[in-house]
Amino acid sequence: MENPLANNVEIIQQIPRAVSPPSFISLLKVHRELLVSRVRNTQCLIDNLLKNDYFSAEDAEIAAQYPTQTDKVRKILDLAQSKGEEVAEYCVYVLHQVSDAYYELRPWLEEIQFCPSEVISNKLVENTDPVSRYHQKLKDELGRETKYVTSYAQKEDMLLEDIYSANVMEFIKHDNEKLGRVKDLEELLSDDVGLINEAGETIYIFGDAGIGKSMLLQKMQSLWSKGGFDTGVKFFFRFRCRMFSCFKQDEAICLKDLLFKYNCFPDHDPAEVFDFIVKFPHTVLFTFDGFDEIHSDFDLNTVPEICSPNEFVHPLALLVGLLNGKLLKGSRKVLTARTGSEIDKNIVRKRVHLLGFSSNNLKDYTKIFFKDEGCRTLVLNQLEANPNLCSLCSVPLFCWIVFKCFDHFHSAFDSQELPNVTVTLTDIFLLMTEVHLNRAQKTNLLKKNTRSQLETYRTNRDTLSALSKIAHRGMQKSLFVFDQDEVLTDLSEQDLQLGFLRAVPDYEGGERQSSYEFLHVTLQSFFTALFLVTEEKVGAKELLHFLEECSTLDSSLSSCLPMACLKKPRPRGQDPFQNNEHFHFTNLFLCGLLSKEKRKLMKQLASSASLKRKRKVLFSYFFEIMKTHLRGLTRAKQKEYKQIQVMPNFVWMLRCIHETQSEKIGKGVAKGMRATYIKLTYCNVCSADCGAIAFIMHHFQKRLAIEMDNNNINDYGIKQLLPCFSKLAVLRISANQVTDQGIRVLYEELSKYKIVTHLGLYNNQITDIGAKYVAKLIEECPSLIYIKIGLNKITAEGGKCLANAIQKNKAFYDIGMWGNRIGDEGAKAFAEALRNHPSLKNISLAFNGITTEGGKSLAEALKYNTSVNIFWLTKNELDDEAAEHFAEMVKVNKRLGHLWLIQNQITIRGAKCLADALQDNTTLKEICLNGNPITQEETKAFENEGRLRF
Repeated sequence: MENPLANNVEIIQQIPRAVSPPSFISLLKVHRELLVSRVRNTQCLIDNLLKNDYFSAEDAEIAAQYPTQTDKVRKILDLAQSKGEEVAEYCVYVLHQVSDAYYELRPWLEEIQFCPSEVISNKLVENTDPVSRYHQKLKDELGRETKYVTSYAQKEDMLLEDIYSANVMEFIKHDNEKLGRVKDLEELLSDDVGLINEAGETIYIFGDAGIGKSMLLQKMQSLWSKGGFDTGVKFFFRFRCRMFSCFKQDEAICLKDLLFKYNCFPDHDPAEVFDFIVKFPHTVLFTFDGFDEIHSDFDLNTVPEICSPNEFVHPLALLVGLLNGKLLKGSRKVLTARTGSEIDKNIVRKRVHLLGFSSNNLKDYTKIFFKDEGCRTLVLNQLEANPNLCSLCSVPLFCWIVFKCFDHFHSAFDSQELPNVTVTLTDIFLLMTEVHLNRAQKTNLLKKNTRSQLETYRTNRDTLSALSKIAHRGMQKSLFVFDQDEVLTDLSEQDLQLGFLRAVPDYEGGERQSSYEFLHVTLQSFFTALFLVTEEKVGAKELLHFLEECSTLDSSLSSCLPMACLKKPRPRGQDPFQNNEHFHFTNLFLCGLLSKEKRKLMKQLASSASLKRKRKVLFSYFFEIMKTHLRGLTRAKQKEYKQIQVMPNFVWMLRCIHETQSEKIGKGVAKGMRATYIKLTYCNVCSADCGAIAFIMHHFQKRLAIEMDNNNINDYGIKQLLPCFSKLAVLRISANQVTDQGIRVLYEELSKYKIVTHLGLYNNQITDIGAKYVAKLIEECPSLIYIKIGLNKITAEGGKCLANAIQKNKAFYDIGMWGNRIGDEGAKAFAEALRNHPSLKNISLAFNGITTEGGKSLAEALKYNTSVNIFWLTKNELDDEAAEHFAEMVKVNKRLGHLWLIQNQITIRGAKCLADALQDNTTLKEICLNGNPITQEETKAFENEGRLRF
């Protein structure tokens, strides 16, 4: 008989019980110590408890009277618990809602799965945390200040979103070895890529003048202000380094003043905000723009290292303390400087090279700049027709100038197309100056302005003279900021509206008059050169002053800015921050303005006799200095070539010679080189420099070899080298941002002359499309016997084309394919190519995703090859089965000297097969197996076989 009571119990157990609400009083008790340690701000809690009548004024006074934050938190928790569940819940609700102030409690709130009741969720919560308020103020100010970009035409400030276009950035090591492209701005601060020094705190970004360093920082700041730069940064302080040149020698401030007085001042509790920054420096990001533009006579050797954030010292000492980690250690810094400016390796966390526009970047920028599709197409077509102009446009600043002056190009040439003529940087700046001078002319709505360039310059002679005097005075001292009185002594208020100068913030504080600066350092260099050309009193010594400054400095050492030199004794008067690129640009513009082509224009500003005298002095100097420089170059003998290694300073000299457009000087330099192999590796050669190089090299009479690895010549640079291709037998352009478009130009030109023997294309942006052009070149040029095309983007399709071409070129000697992805399909094609190839000596298919299937094909083909000496198959996916097939090949092939199977999946079984095969082969010198899954203990079995290397 069933027990009815048991059934009732079962029914009762199945009835769902009412879930009792959580006890927030218990929650505060259980997690008391966690809350005490992580609640940094008590005032926000007290304010909200007061506003909702959970605390009385007396309660608030009692909680606030305790001396430490932890004691205040304990008292608030005690009071909340004593007032019941609703008050306890509201305390947790405040912590939940004010997540910016209590961000350290986010994991805890997720863990307890906090969900407020309906009563509590209807209560108001106000964030009165001074740190949060300051964070928001920083975001608001940066958002406003970075919204617009000040253009060369000051009246035409443009939205950053409408004008910014990304350009190429690369992570590099201290030895300039490339670590890969920067894909997005977040990668700059991420530790996942590009890290070279864990102890360093500074992201060092460098690049040439006008390459976009300041714009990059502005974009970064703008994104952060909108919450789009997700790096965990709570405070973002930005500084222009040239402000540090504006402080007086006896100026002394503390870190708090530097952050708040010269950046953004907190509206509430500055002391509490600063205390938070000092306690949590990892929440702070600094950007320091233009480190090379600091100029000061202040001797930092007289100041001890700064460790205290409250110490009053010169602002430069504060800057040094921040960068070397003595102040706010753990904060992150982004520092920019022009190329050639080096800082102490110990402080650098990452090095980033800003390279300018690639061809795709330029197209993107053109779309942004020219909204009208027809106009955009016209611009791109005309740029494509003029490689020289295209190269200049790879520098964002110069590209912007060209685009702004584009309408004037049409009127100046009276044509719908730009003629395919050489356009120098001096031409660009002269044109830009003309456009801005014409702004002052009265316009007629019914009549187009047709004033000629000569007339424009002649009419504005006094204004140009005044601007050039100001520029020259500053350049002599490497000063870039000018007092208002100094500016208005030479210029009128109307002249200031032309847009060459702009007002800068008053770094001294107070209500002083405005200071001014040229809109870019290159513009100041241009007007300095204009002064040297047009000022009648300038003699030979003063004319050549900046050339002498550059020629006496070794560019590999002199331009460095090691932080160590701020701590060690240095020669009296030497500026530790000195970078001489602005001198180089001054020299470049000097050569351009004194060129034969500019003689007619310059006669509007100076006498013929003066110009003739200065041109003679300048050209004589170049002949002599180039002779001296060429004698000092490192030389070597390489089979049929006489090699010279040039330095970055030499590239600047070539730029200057190119600006003169003097064939006489070009021929003289070519003759003085007395070499046929020009090595230009790591010289910071950009695409525009290739025009200067070609200007000299096309005078060579013999076949020529040029090595330009590890620069930034890209596709535009390839086009600039066109005058040299009829003489080029060796061209090495590895690590240069070259794409399929540049490879197509190489094929079209080199196939005409069929004299090229060596081609170095390693580490570029070549895909299967470019590989097909290289394959056609191998087929059509029997002289081409050596190609390095590794670390590109070539797959099986491109690999098969290259292999088939090598099979047809019976003289081919060396192919390097390391770091592509040809896989087994590509490996099988190379197997067919080398099977009976009569001359192939060296082949690398390392790191190509080749598995056992592809390895077996290669091993089988090598049985029939009698020419290959070195075969690299490092870092693939070959296993013991593949090793067995290579062992069978070793028994047969008596010509192979080196077989590298490093970093594959070969175990002790495969190693034993290879060792046994070596007993039948006395000619093979080594089989390398290190990096395979073979233990050190297992290798002892092969101690007697020295040719098997582990």
